Order: sequence, then C-alpha cells, then structure tokens
Amino acid sequence: GAQQSVTVANPASGASPDLLPHFQLEPEDVYIVKNKAVSLACRATPATQIYFKCNGEWVHQGDHVTQHSTDRSTGLPVMEVRIEVTRQQVEKIFGLEEYWCQCVAWSSSGTTKSQKAFVRIAYLRKNFEQEPTAREVSIEQGIVLPCRPPEGIPPPEVEWLRNEELVDPALDANVYVTPEHSLVLRQARLADTANYTCVAKNIVARRRSSSAAIIVYVNGGWSTWTQWSGCSTSCGRGWQKRSRTCTNPTPLNGGAFCEGQNVQKTACTTLCPVDGAWSEWSKWSECGAECTHWRSRECSEPVPRNGGRDCHGPELDTRNCTSELCTHAAPGAEDVALYVGLVAVAVCLVLLLLVGVLVYCRKKGGLDADVADSSILTAGFQPVSIKPSKADNPSLLTIQPDLSTTTMTYQGSLCPRQDGPAKLQLPNGHLLSPLGAGRHTLHHSSPSAEGADFVARLSTQSYFRSLPRGTNNMAYGTFNFLGGRLMIPNTGISLLIPPDAIPRGKIYEVYLTLHKQEEVRLPLAGCQTLLSPIVSCGPPGVLLTRPAILAMGHCVEASAENWSIRLKKQSCEGTWEDVLQLGAEPCTELYYCQLEAQACYVFTEQLGRFALVGESLSMAASKRLKLVLFAPAACPSLEYNIRVYCLSDTQDVLKEVIQLEKQLGGQLIGAPRVLHFKDSYHNLRLSIHDMPTSLWKSKLLASYQEIPFYHIWSGLQPFLHCTFTLERLSTSTCELACKIWVWQVEGDGQSFTVNFNIAKDTRFSDWLVPDNEVATPALVGPSAFKIPFLIRQKIISSLDPPGTRGADWRTLAQKLNLDSHLSFFASKPSPTAMILNLWEARHFPNGNLSQLAAAVAEVGKQDGALFAVSEAEC
Repeated sequence: GAQQSVTVANPASGASPDLLPHFQLEPEDVYIVKNKAVSLACRATPATQIYFKCNGEWVHQGDHVTQHSTDRSTGLPVMEVRIEVTRQQVEKIFGLEEYWCQCVAWSSSGTTKSQKAFVRIAYLRKNFEQEPTAREVSIEQGIVLPCRPPEGIPPPEVEWLRNEELVDPALDANVYVTPEHSLVLRQARLADTANYTCVAKNIVARRRSSSAAIIVYVNGGWSTWTQWSGCSTSCGRGWQKRSRTCTNPTPLNGGAFCEGQNVQKTACTTLCPVDGAWSEWSKWSECGAECTHWRSRECSEPVPRNGGRDCHGPELDTRNCTSELCTHAAPGAEDVALYVGLVAVAVCLVLLLLVGVLVYCRKKGGLDADVADSSILTAGFQPVSIKPSKADNPSLLTIQPDLSTTTMTYQGSLCPRQDGPAKLQLPNGHLLSPLGAGRHTLHHSSPSAEGADFVARLSTQSYFRSLPRGTNNMAYGTFNFLGGRLMIPNTGISLLIPPDAIPRGKIYEVYLTLHKQEEVRLPLAGCQTLLSPIVSCGPPGVLLTRPAILAMGHCVEASAENWSIRLKKQSCEGTWEDVLQLGAEPCTELYYCQLEAQACYVFTEQLGRFALVGESLSMAASKRLKLVLFAPAACPSLEYNIRVYCLSDTQDVLKEVIQLEKQLGGQLIGAPRVLHFKDSYHNLRLSIHDMPTSLWKSKLLASYQEIPFYHIWSGLQPFLHCTFTLERLSTSTCELACKIWVWQVEGDGQSFTVNFNIAKDTRFSDWLVPDNEVATPALVGPSAFKIPFLIRQKIISSLDPPGTRGADWRTLAQKLNLDSHLSFFASKPSPTAMILNLWEARHFPNGNLSQLAAAVAEVGKQDGALFAVSEAEC
C-alpha cells in the first residue's frame, strides 16, 4: 500500500519547520487495465520543486507536467506535478520487485517525501480454482457449494446466482456466503431446487463458473395402515387385508419410493352359521270347548346361531276334534239357497266378461293373444303355512282385483283349497314361492329368428343408425304392462322394466345395445375418464310411468374424496349431457344411480344412451385394470408370442377379448389379476424375467415395454396389449417357465408366474369365471322377476303407507342397506316398489329370496297383522 511521507529539514538554513513542504495530494496505488497508461499526481505547499522517483530512479524532468498556483488562505505557493506510467514501464521490472513511485518536494527549508504508490497490472484468469458441483440432497439437509474464484489483481469479488437471479443473504436467512466464498444453505427446501452459478469479477473482467444443479428430493413415507377389511368368507377360514399408501409424504424429484408392502393379508376364521331345526311335535292337547286341540314344537334342534336361519313353519298346530261335548248344527235350507243364488250371479258375470273380452280382441286385431295372456299373474303361488282364522278378522289386508284390463284369462288357483277359510302368515312360510305349473304363453323374442327384421325396423329411424347391425351385443323384446327384463349375456348389462312401467294397453318393442368405443364418439375433457361401457336402451321418447333400471359394470375404485363421477346421456342431437352427479343432490327426479363396488344401477324414466364418466380429484384416484395373459394354443415355429392384455375391469371388455382370442386360437396361460392404476401420470411397464437362457431367448430389445399413461387413463381404448416375442432354441423345447411383471411406475404392480407346456392346449381353463347367466336375452312378465306378482303387490300396499312403530318401507330399506337412498325413494309414488325393483335388478337370477323374506319378516314383526293374506283375497 502507499507509504507515509517523510520530511527532511535543511540544517544549514535554520528555517522554521512550519515552512517545510507538506503534501496536499499524494500519489495512490493504481492498476493498469489492459494497455491503458495510468496517471500519478502530487501537490505540495510551499514547494519550489517537485519530482517523481520510481523504483529509486528519478523520472526525467520532461515527463513531468507541472502546475503552479497560490494558496488563497495562506498566500504560500502551491505546486502540482503529474506523470504517466505505461504498461511497458511496469513490465520491465516484472518479477524483480513491484513497481512504485514517490514524490519529493523542495522548499527553502528542506525536502519532503510522499508515500509510495504502487502501480500494478490488473488481470483476472479464466479458470476457477474450484467450481460448484451438482448434488441431490434430501429435504431439510444442509448444502455447501464451494467456489474458489480465478486468480486476479485486484482480488475478485464473488457473488452467487440462483437460476440467473442474484442470491442476497440479507433477504434470505436460510442462505449465507462464507469468507472462502462458499454458498451455504442451512436447510434445503423444495424451492431451493435450482441451477446455481458462482460469479467472480474485478475491474478487468467477470467470470462465471459452470452451473451446478441442486435437486432437493423428498423420500416417500408410508401412510398409516387402514382398518382391516372384513373376512373374505362368511363361513370358515378366509383372509382379510389392510393397505397403506406412499403418500406421507409422496416421493418428489426422484426421491426413494417407500420400501415394504403396501398391502398386508392375514388369515381369519368366521364362525359358520347354523340353521335352526324343529324339535319333535308335542302330544296333542285335550279337546277344548271349541272342538279344537293343539300341539307345539320348538326351534331347538339345533337352535340357530352365528347368523343361521330361523326355522320355517308354524310353532303351533291346531285341528278340529270330536267328542260327546262337540255338536254342530246342520246348515239351514235358507243358507243353501243363498249360496246357490250367489254362485249363479257370479257365473253370469264371468260369462258376460268373457263375451266382452272376445269382442274387444276382435276389434283390436293388432294385439298378440300370447302377449295379452296374463294367466301367469294368477298361477301357482303356493303358500305353505296355513292357520285357521275367524272370518271377521279386521286386520286382514285385501288386494283389490284389477278390472281395468279385460284381456286376462284365468287358469289354476291362487291358493290351495282347504276345508275352511284360511290365511297365510308370510313370516312363517315361504314368502316368495315359485311359480306353479300353470300355462304360460307369454311371447319371448328370438334373436336368431327376428334379429334381422328388428334391426331393419330400427334402422329406418335416424336415431338408431349408429346401432350395430348384428345381435351379438344386443337384446330386444316385446313388452306390455307386465314388465320384463333384457340382458346381454356375459357382460353384466341388463335392463329391468318393472310392472306397470309401460302404461296398460301399450305394447313396446324395447332394445338394449352395448356399443364399442370406436362406434360412438364420447368427448372427454381434462382429467375425465370413461368408467363404464356405453349402453343404449330404447326406443327413446317412449312414455314410462315407472323408472326402468339399467345395470352395467364399472372399473372405478369409488371414493368421494378422490372422484367426481357423472352420468352422461346423449341427446337426440348427438351431444352428451351431464344428467346426474353421483353424491350430489339430483337436479331432476328422472335419473338416479346406485353405485356399488363393481356395478351401477341407473334409474331412468327416459330411455337413451348412457355412460359413466369420472374426473379424478387427487393422485390417489384409481381405476381397476384386469391383466390377462394369452398365448397360441399351437406353436409350429421357433417363435412364440405371449400377449398381455390390460383391460378395463368390466365383464363386457373381458368377453370381447375372449371372443378375439378364440378367433386367434389363443389360450389363457395365467389367472387374471387386478391392478389399481392411479392418476399419477406414470406409465404402465411390462417386463419378462427368469427365463431359462439355455432354452429360450427374448427378442425384446429393451428391458421393458411401456404403455403411455393417457392411453390407459382415458378409457376410450378399453383393452390394450403388449406382445413378448420369444424364440426357443430347439423345436423339441415345449416347457416354458418365466415371470412377467406388470406395474405402474411408483405404483401398484402384479406378477405372473408362467410355467406350462406349450404343446398342451389348456385354452379357457377354470381361471375364467363360468358362464352362469341365463341364455335367454329377453324375459317377459313374471318369469323375469324373482318375487311373485301378488306377493309383491301385497308388500307394496302394506309398506307404502306409514306404519305403526315404523313398520313401513323405510325399515325395509334399512334392512336391505339402502337407507342412503331414502330421499329418492320418497320422491316416487311407491317407495316400496322402487326398493323391490332395485332388489330385482341386483339379485337376478341368483338372488337369495330367503334373505329378502327374512327382511320383510323383520318388518312384519313390528306389526303382527301386517302380512296376512286370506284365501278369499287370493
């Protein structure tokens, strides 16, 4: 740095030291930038001469620029001198010592020397001695980014840039810079993920280091376990499971996925239900004053337990007995004449009614006699438990005969004939008895015989031109007020037309169609995805007085916090409209939807084209995919292909794939698996492993195949597949053993262990669900329902009105776990009919009538006389 000035007095002059020169301006250190000369100046008073001396040598007098003036305050002379120093002058002594210059001023009293001023050549080298390096750090971990700037004169200043913006420690307490120029982040935050650059600068230049990418990642953490699920079996040994998700926190920026299982299973044992059985009858009692005696039994051998069924039948049995004390008067002649007269009047009325029916049928002409035959309403309801009752029992409910329809014929009896009046106690007998052997001549449509004619008629209307021109995915039939059911076999798709949904006197030809996605354009926006097949029922615009129920499968793992699910319907103009949002208050009473684990039931009073569409609300939203493996049944060449299908988990898609594989000659080689595919934007990957390399080799070039996320999530491509092409090294190789993994990146996965003989045809083995659906796609009248018509009407008329002690339709809905739909049921003229219709749609054809009977019986126990049907009412 500059040195202090030195004053030397002249001893010979004897002058006062106050008159020695003193410097008002002394030379200061300077830097030569590139080739620019620098200027040094000094000023002293009083001074007669000033000269510069550089590195001990006097600067030539001609290189000085001198300026004289007078100090106005003291009147003393002032002298100022300047010189210039070039780069060449400094470089001459480079390496020997530093270049310095000093002023020497004279006056009459002596001389004074100024401080030394050093002249240096400024520079800044290009390369950093140490640059920051890229790092991946866990959140809240400390980060130190070192930086040693290039060598330079003057020493460079250092600053840091984050994504090209200046890092100011004064504004961020989490950041500071050390004296060694390192950048320190006390605790890494997600916002600290960026590119960091060290910048060094001085008067010569500005240098930038290479950028260092800092990624702050979050390792995944498990959520808490869910509650254990119910035992998988209702009797004996089964299993139950619980699950957790890697969302506490969710992995970010390449953080590690949670280690361990996301699902735990454990064995469980459920006590098997034991049905009750009757003990032996007791001995008959003594004959009473009313000429009856009785006997009893108990439901105690065994007693029902663990949810087993109660005994069916009466506990008490009574019958007439005779003794000397029991005498009966013979009926009088007046009573006989009265009865004969009533019978004659009844016969005349029946004959008049039959004549009217014949006249009406001849005039109508267009009605099919088979369709109009409603004898099925009155045939074969055989109640079991018969008890005597008094004729004046006021608690009996009656079913009024329907006199509005004149096209009925009667065959068979509704109730068995007994010796006297009787009534049926439903809770003690078979409430819903099967149909008897009466004549049933209802019309059933035959697709093979009438398919071309029916489709041709539909094709004449513009709305139906998009319907398929075959009957493979179509069912249709002719229906009247009796109702019925349409089913597309092996798809889980059906349409229930309840009794009285079609107005009396009307006959409709109704169809049910399953569409392929490529046939019908369904626009989806944002994160929407198709969750069900696209199904049409019609004809649209027909008048229905009761809601029909459309049943179809879906592939959503429904939860209110993860999904917003809507029912869409296509208008006659071709646009799709939201007609219902599940879980929200319905804006109209025309539509309602009951969503269950794998199927939905749509109540609609307007037929048309429907689809279920969902929009995910979080990354935890998931759809079910069914994974199915197929391979050729025969392998004549060295190549062998394994096809892995990823299907929407609905029955109709599986049916379509099976039909396709039948045409290709494929065989099923593994049990189908279900994979939960989440809305995480991650693709689905498939890979093959553990294959004996001495026998087989894979022709797959990459380590895995991948199906893009959006191809699966949209649902518009219901099944996708990848093919693994294998090559056996010898034609004698027939055994194939390997593992196939299918997983979503950072999500759920499934593995298949393949081990079979390719020369053995095992196509469509027991892994596939057996076909247990009825083969008839159209059922008309009571044959389409599990509950006999008169029993149904009795239940409706008894439970619709508010009952005593709550014995009404609300209690029945609670017993059937349908109490979440009470507001919808209450909006209809007959809530009980809606409940029974939904039960029919859910449980046909394998529904357990005993469970329904038990539920109705429980309601009946609250009102002892609720379900009593007398023979006269039948």
